[in-house]
Amino acid sequence: MKKFAFKALAKINRTVLPSFTKKQLDISKASKFQLAIIGWRAFVTMNSLD
Repeated sequence: MKKFAFKALAKINRTVLPSFTKKQLDISKASKFQLAIIGWRAFVTMNSLD
């Protein structure tokens, strides 16, 4: 059940949150808010993997 919830959340993240890799964002110049989004996406991705 937990894995299913994270997979659904990962799909929502993909459509709603911006992709900073496509924008070629330099991680050293990212704002705190951008770093928080990157961390959240990484957390959800790691928990949704099999």
